Amino acid sequence: MGSTTAVQFEDMPLHWLFRPGRDTLHDVRLDYGWLIGFGLLLIATGIGLRDPWPADEPRFALIVRDMVATGEWLLPRVGGDVYADKPPLFFWLMGLSLLATGSLRIAFLLPSLLAGIGCVLLIYDLGRRLWTRETGLAAGLALLLTIQFVWQARQAQIDATLCFWCVLSLYGLLRHLLIGPAWRWYVVGWAAAGFGVITKGVGFLPLLLLIPFAVLRAGKWSPRAHGTSWLPWLLGPLAFIAAVGVWLVPMLLAAHADPMLAAYRDEILFHQTVGRYTDAWHHRKPVWYFAIEVIPALWMPLTLLLPWLTPQWRRAWREGDLRIALPLCWIVMVVVFFSLSSGKRGVYVLPAVPALALVCAPYLIEMMQRRAIQFTAFVLSCTIAAVCLLGAVFLLMQPDQRAKVLADSDIDAFHPLLLMGLMTVLICIIARARRGFIAYAGVLTTILLVVSYWVNPVMNDARSGADFISRVERTADPSLELGFISFKEQYLLNVHRAIVHFGHARWREADQEAADAALWLSQSPRRQLVVSAYARNLCFTIAESVPLGEANRIEWFIVRGAAHPDCVARGTAVSMYHYSPPTVRRELLSAAND
Repeated sequence: MGSTTAVQFEDMPLHWLFRPGRDTLHDVRLDYGWLIGFGLLLIATGIGLRDPWPADEPRFALIVRDMVATGEWLLPRVGGDVYADKPPLFFWLMGLSLLATGSLRIAFLLPSLLAGIGCVLLIYDLGRRLWTRETGLAAGLALLLTIQFVWQARQAQIDATLCFWCVLSLYGLLRHLLIGPAWRWYVVGWAAAGFGVITKGVGFLPLLLLIPFAVLRAGKWSPRAHGTSWLPWLLGPLAFIAAVGVWLVPMLLAAHADPMLAAYRDEILFHQTVGRYTDAWHHRKPVWYFAIEVIPALWMPLTLLLPWLTPQWRRAWREGDLRIALPLCWIVMVVVFFSLSSGKRGVYVLPAVPALALVCAPYLIEMMQRRAIQFTAFVLSCTIAAVCLLGAVFLLMQPDQRAKVLADSDIDAFHPLLLMGLMTVLICIIARARRGFIAYAGVLTTILLVVSYWVNPVMNDARSGADFISRVERTADPSLELGFISFKEQYLLNVHRAIVHFGHARWREADQEAADAALWLSQSPRRQLVVSAYARNLCFTIAESVPLGEANRIEWFIVRGAAHPDCVARGTAVSMYHYSPPTVRRELLSAAND
């Protein structure tokens, strides 16, 4: 299919990279090399230099470490307590990475890295097939340089992997609907959506693309003919069911014989999936949250180009260009879908970012030749550099704030901010206003490299919970049982001894959890508890108390001895779990065998 706009290449920036007019197999392979190399530079740098950090990463890493250690792959657990918030496919992928590498520090980031690179290559290939090779390359580079996408691909949250399944699904569907007929890719699109569902419940979202396609199958839109029979269209839903069944069928079969699995089934299929969308219990945000607070900043630099892109999209719509209309409709549907739920996190709209890069790509090469657009990207680059420098100056002039950051994160932020500021200013000076996009790429790369090799390693012990657990294990009596109230997953990930806890994520019933812990403490003088300040004031003010300091913005204590009698009376032993890290578990098994 031809390009949407006529592009003049004589003065095109990065002429050597885009190589206009060339479309050989060698050129395609060269593009793949550039995209993979640049993707690894932005995403993979720093892997192995930090442990899992909140939010989400320690929980997922803990689930996977225990899943691999116990061999129980069907039912995810957090410290022995069933985890029903998410389906298990992401955990399986991370578990396979752990088996392949033998290092949790590397394995926990691998699924997101591979998913990010996969998204870039799929968007490149789709752009190449829908328009030209140069358009595909522009789409891949635009995606890599979009803030939210590259940042999430560097995290071990579930959303980057979900994004890959969504992009693969869109790729399959669009290859069939716009370039086909290509029934195999149509089936792949549905199957990818199914795998997306067993990664995170909203993985079905790419299938919404079929709605605008059905509406626009008339008149000027002229979609490609796909035959008159409706039977091949049924192959898609069958592929979707088969993909979901990889997890759902074994789980449903096991749930018939196991009450715990039956409770897990009901929780994940109804409460966590439907209930979380219709009546969210946290992350509650206004309906305009994504449109006002998330998209303008996190989808930069693409959002800065909207004044120039909007007329182009309007023209494509009037001309009946489904290559632009279908992805645009889908982006709007995704944003509206998540906006209608009361529970919102910025990362929810991440799957729409690759589609945005795709519909921007046909115009980017021509737009890069405009001085106003290059200047806009240059201003963005200078703004980022100025923020880094001003941050360093602020910390220099406010020693109290500098000391607070050091106390909270174990890093003197002045020095990395100063380095980032000086380096990014130098990049802007060298690039100058006429090469604004090159300046932006250099600024983004510099910041990510400093974060990867300086900031993250220095902050690691504080962010990962290793510092706090070291304090706990130095303070706790090694001869007494150790219990935790309101534990964070990173604590269990770093603990080196067997512990007792009273259930995962009981923040909605914190008073009852404290009462359960009070009952446990009262049953033996050879027990001690790590408690938050809230729980201590609620049930343990008469107990011997040793302060542990602050972690996760909470004051912690170790308490021993008596608890309030009324708390003990309200306590139950139902939600009590004995947890041993895999190394301790192996040592106990070895001692028992001896």
